[in-house]
Amino acid sequence: MAFTTTLLAWSVIEFGNSMGNQLNYAKDAVRWGTDYLLKAATASPGTLFVQVGDPNMDHHCWERPEDMDTPRNVYRVTSQNPGSDVAAETAAALAAASIVFKDSDPAYSAKLLHTATNVFDFADRYRGSYSDSLNSVVCPFYCSYSGYHDELLWGASWLHRASGDASYLAYIQSNGQTLGASEDDYSFSWDDKRAGTKVLLSQGFLENSIQEFQQFKSHSDNYFCSLVPGSPSFQAQYTPGGLFYKASESNLQYVTTSTFLLLTYAKYLSTNKGVAHCGTSTVTADKLVAMAKKQVDYILGDNPEKMSYMVGFGQRYPQHVHHRGSSVPSVREHPARIGCDEGFQYLHSGSPDPNVLSGAIVGGPDNKDNFADSRDNYQQSEPATYINAPFVGALAFFSSAM
Repeated sequence: MAFTTTLLAWSVIEFGNSMGNQLNYAKDAVRWGTDYLLKAATASPGTLFVQVGDPNMDHHCWERPEDMDTPRNVYRVTSQNPGSDVAAETAAALAAASIVFKDSDPAYSAKLLHTATNVFDFADRYRGSYSDSLNSVVCPFYCSYSGYHDELLWGASWLHRASGDASYLAYIQSNGQTLGASEDDYSFSWDDKRAGTKVLLSQGFLENSIQEFQQFKSHSDNYFCSLVPGSPSFQAQYTPGGLFYKASESNLQYVTTSTFLLLTYAKYLSTNKGVAHCGTSTVTADKLVAMAKKQVDYILGDNPEKMSYMVGFGQRYPQHVHHRGSSVPSVREHPARIGCDEGFQYLHSGSPDPNVLSGAIVGGPDNKDNFADSRDNYQQSEPATYINAPFVGALAFFSSAM
């Protein structure tokens, strides 16, 4: 949820001016996330509440929310059982959102930034991974595979952007090497923030001439050059139909994040007619935008399957989404309780979803552009908020560019 909120806030920051009458809805969605994160961060001193529910127990049931009766255990990270990764991401979300509300709700913005500062200090002072502290409660579902260094740099970068406080610039300079500032990584996700951090910090150099951030422009170039076919450092994989392909499970999460970064970096470059340097060749902002558009069009139906991977959009979209509320009959249609085990008949059913999960983006096709529209195939049919969040910014950009 924290990463979703950060990316949704970043979408508003960069492309809110293109959202038209949808801007307030986007801001409401950000506030929905930050209201929760504020409660999680301030309910108890020296504590960040990070999860409600035991995922092992939840996976043993297929129930609609109204019937949910699995244990609602609450899990937290503390100074004794740290979680720098989840805490620093929470700080990033609150800081990014403080920018969103700076003009429209200054008091709320100030509260977000103040809380972000405290949560980041907690994350940095008591270092450790939440995977180590919470073990099987978060693994194997959402283990912190990349560790917590990337989140600390990401959180500090957002606090610097939100506050302009020179202490965060000093933090980035003195801790950057240890936290991965010089490492090039070629994916951006809820787990690994390195590529996103480089792009975020490059804005300080490209738009605000902060010379200390010039190195991040070079690292950002490296990331984008890795995506460009024909570049000396090209290493990305694409499907025959042209989709960026990173992993067999929930691949579209990497597509929507990379698409958002392509457009955001193109925006930063355009402020001073800059280009990305790929060895002896250059890549223009227009080229980055064109690459992003191909990914967006693919997701919305311009692909070999002629399938829109956004549920409810287009003539053909997934009918069997790996989602409890979508697949189980509504309370209106089936007032009687549907129990834990009883619900699995709907998971395995070949019938279309009775409740259309409009707007959700699923995991997407395989590396040959094939898509199995089956709820049992969670790798391809499961939606996630962190797939959608960066896509909001991409859609906003293209809605005004057309």
